Amino acid sequence: MQLKAEISEEELASQCKQGERYARQILYERYGGILMAICLRYIGNNEEAEDVLHDGFLHIFQAITQFTYKGEGSLKAWLSRVMVNEALGYLRKRAGQIQQEVTLNEIPDMPDSDEENVAEIPKNVLMDMIKSLPDGYRTVFNLYVFEEKSHKEIASLLGITEHTSSSQFYRAKSLLVKKINDYKKKLQ
Repeated sequence: MQLKAEISEEELASQCKQGERYARQILYERYGGILMAICLRYIGNNEEAEDVLHDGFLHIFQAITQFTYKGEGSLKAWLSRVMVNEALGYLRKRAGQIQQEVTLNEIPDMPDSDEENVAEIPKNVLMDMIKSLPDGYRTVFNLYVFEEKSHKEIASLLGITEHTSSSQFYRAKSLLVKKINDYKKKLQ
């Protein structure tokens, strides 16, 4: 049996398909952190994200036989898609919260378009800001920005209209601008 650092992505997938426990452990150790970050981006709560991660790995181990290796990085991409789908499924179960509203006075009238200032904010602080968005806004924002889905695709995934998707993205972006501006004021 090869050591963890030596095993290729292709061989790891093959061994997982064969149900080898050691390979599954390596898969979890190698990709667990990345997949947890995806869960946190969508769920925003550590305990719930851990539950989604656990359920996602159960799904991964059940569905690994459907995976086809297509070159380096394809396993990571497939695992990420499975985990995004798991997180979206979890959010759908909490149904009414997808279209959650924020009071209008929490949203600035006009978002600043000064995007270079975002680069000044530490990545972990920015991710915390994204995690703090209301569920529906955060979900649409993640799908649009990180998964590069169109509003039409997002609408289909979430069972909402394209207009709702674009509206929630605009509001998410506006709330982020407000949070960024508040953060920068605290530093001054």
